[in-house]
Amino acid sequence: MVSPLSHPSDIPPCPLLTIAVVGLGTMGTGITEVLARAGRQVIGIDISEAQTARSLAALEASTARAVERGRLTEQQRADVVARVRTSTDLGAAADADLVIEVAPESYEIKRQIFRELDGIVRPGTILATGTNALSVTRLAADSARPERVLGLHFFNPAPAMKLVEVVSSVLTAPVAVSAVTNLALDLGKEPVAVGDRPGFVADGLLFGYLNQAAAMYEARYASREDIDAAMRLGCGLPMGPLALLDLIGVDTARTVLEAMYAESHDRLHAPAPILRQLSEAGLTGRKSGRGFYTYEAPDSPTVVPDQLTPVTGTQATAGRTVRSVGVAGSGTMASGITEVFAKAGYDVVLAARSEEKARSAKARVGKSLARSVDKGRLTAEAAAQTLERITPAGSYDAFADVDLAVEAVAEDLEVKRQLFATLDKVCKPGAVLATTTSSLPVIACARATSRPQDVIGMHFFNPAPAMKLVEIVRTVLTAEDVHSTVHEVCGRIRKHAVDCGDRAGFIVNALLFPYLNNAIKMVQEHYASLDDIDAAMKLGGGYPMGPFELLDVVGLDVSLAIEKVLHREFRDPGLAPAPLLEHLVAAGCLGRKTGRGFREHARR
Repeated sequence: MVSPLSHPSDIPPCPLLTIAVVGLGTMGTGITEVLARAGRQVIGIDISEAQTARSLAALEASTARAVERGRLTEQQRADVVARVRTSTDLGAAADADLVIEVAPESYEIKRQIFRELDGIVRPGTILATGTNALSVTRLAADSARPERVLGLHFFNPAPAMKLVEVVSSVLTAPVAVSAVTNLALDLGKEPVAVGDRPGFVADGLLFGYLNQAAAMYEARYASREDIDAAMRLGCGLPMGPLALLDLIGVDTARTVLEAMYAESHDRLHAPAPILRQLSEAGLTGRKSGRGFYTYEAPDSPTVVPDQLTPVTGTQATAGRTVRSVGVAGSGTMASGITEVFAKAGYDVVLAARSEEKARSAKARVGKSLARSVDKGRLTAEAAAQTLERITPAGSYDAFADVDLAVEAVAEDLEVKRQLFATLDKVCKPGAVLATTTSSLPVIACARATSRPQDVIGMHFFNPAPAMKLVEIVRTVLTAEDVHSTVHEVCGRIRKHAVDCGDRAGFIVNALLFPYLNNAIKMVQEHYASLDDIDAAMKLGGGYPMGPFELLDVVGLDVSLAIEKVLHREFRDPGLAPAPLLEHLVAAGCLGRKTGRGFREHARR
């Protein structure tokens, strides 16, 4: 075996000026553009002449849009295009300082490319694989010069996404890592050094989440539109998981997951059967024109109605009339929900265990409205009218005349059951009774009443005035007109409603918290640091917050409780809470609210 430090002088220092990109699909074309914009000479290589032509056309179209948006001048655009030449002959890479391979995720294809490159390129040329699923070490070991082989994993779309994962094997020479790291910085990217395991950091976390979303859709738990909307609006993600699978390629996702499962044997990474079914049918996503969604044409981002979707002819059931709303609780969520309903014109009774608590909650609404006035989002008159619609009460007897009662008390099943038993007694016949639980069974609340058909889940997200999503959770006993009523109410309060069944986590938490738990496991196993994982998900996945930032905001105790509920419901060993999370909670390190969680925070 050749030592990683053999012939280090053969490997050129940065800058790497001439770079070959092998494989001109969506990712290869994007990488080509990034390199050419940074002043590199680029040789684009693909076995298909048609693909090289499409790649050049895509480059010209992309740079033309950049000119229209004022990001490039016409001269700069011309210079970028002129730096790129294409070929169908791998021998064109002979003069490259760096070759980036972005071929399909197949060991045989990639090995063949690397073997041929061994006889083509100069001794010091660095060979980088763009794999996100296969072992860089195995590819390096098959090369004549393993010290010059590493992973260079860009994210799609390459021109926009800032993250580049630099993957070393035990054979890689440090000088090669340094050269490509400096290149990434010169390209305006954020390089993160990671070890060699399938998925690395970002995809290691991302693909488990995508797989769960596919399985959720396959089980007909929720529609593709509701799953995608839930994750965009509930978590602030740039794309829903099923739309993202179509963008990545259903076949590519399946290959990545198979490689990850072979390594981890974690059921979260066992590809959902629907991924195989779609792949084998040729429905691979945007590139084929159809995957989870149907597109206007291959490679088009425009979604069109499915041709094979049957028209049922069914009509929605008419809902019940809602003029007044009762909100039970005195915490942040209760006051936020009260503000939402009052802003929408509803008369709201805000009831708590004491009138003092209810008045304090109303005062919190008043402060929130004042901030909105200060920021110009609300007039002083509108704020005053909103506050006038809220009546604080120290007893739930005040709910006698409300049309909709919304429970927003502690996330404790016995507390909620007792409250629903009380609402059953005090609310008029026909009133809709809703729970805002995020993880507990809605049916358990319903069975605490004599009218389970009137009970439904309305899961708001925090902060309720700002977050657009509401998960509507039907039990097996919920009446159809109750479901219609809550949908109509969500429209009036300007929330996006998604439908789901009554199982742990509903849509958002069922997909979000296993992802967070897997991030904790990565740190626990010393694979990557908190900062690198957070950076990877923000810069590579477009997430608004990294997993550890989010965990500290949500609260580690809350996160642990949700993980336990998910594990108990689905009995999947992969959902067992990470021991590190349990240890931090036991130590009282709960996140921002205590001043310490995964990171140190200023005490509130």
